[in-house]
Amino acid sequence: MRITEHLASLSEEGRLLAAAAEQAGPGASVPTCPGWQIRHLLRHTGMVHRWAAAFLTEGHTAYHPDGGEPDLDGADLLAWYREAHRHLVRSLEEAPADLECWTFLPAPSPLAFWSRRQLHETTVHRVDAESALGGPLTPVSVDRAVDGIDELLTGFHARPKSRVRSHKPRTLRVRAVDTAATWTVRISDDPPQTVRTAGEGSAEDVDCELSGTAKGLYLTLWNRLPLTAVTLRGDRAVARIWTDNSAVI
Repeated sequence: MRITEHLASLSEEGRLLAAAAEQAGPGASVPTCPGWQIRHLLRHTGMVHRWAAAFLTEGHTAYHPDGGEPDLDGADLLAWYREAHRHLVRSLEEAPADLECWTFLPAPSPLAFWSRRQLHETTVHRVDAESALGGPLTPVSVDRAVDGIDELLTGFHARPKSRVRSHKPRTLRVRAVDTAATWTVRISDDPPQTVRTAGEGSAEDVDCELSGTAKGLYLTLWNRLPLTAVTLRGDRAVARIWTDNSAVI
């Protein structure tokens, strides 16, 4: 996906998140984030938006801490979130193509990184907000879902801080049935190593395979849908290594 596509989708995802939060109300429980209510979701996501925007507008070239969550609730909190989201989108739209600032995953440019990262951040939390309503979720496009799986498997969980580990080496295959994308994840005492291939992937035996639509896999790997949302073949314990340890921190 290109930066312009990321920005258009990010703008829409923030509007959907705010609309679902407004409909659910600040005290509604968020099933996908146990212990959270909508107020916690808005405070967290708005804080992350403002934190990301600061790198774009202030040009920090090293890690810079966030400004903390606001002591707001109700209509004031919702208005604060909407402004945080608009500020993020404006900051991305107005940032120069050659912007230099801190990032934490490989990307063609800082602008490409932050537009992609904030799109997936907002998409996942939009799902959280919609889950509080108990109805159907707004669909995620195949291209965006594949991109989000890539970011999670080859980006987040390639970092040393990934807790997806196993003393006994195990292999997990992730296969999207509605697109030519397969990921092979090798789990060991070291950070997971992931290779993406086209089609069915390599013929090597794996300990476990998760297959399903790209959207289903995207939300399952982000722990927003249960394992029952996809097809599991092989050793369920390998899938549990992922679900029990893959929360992004």
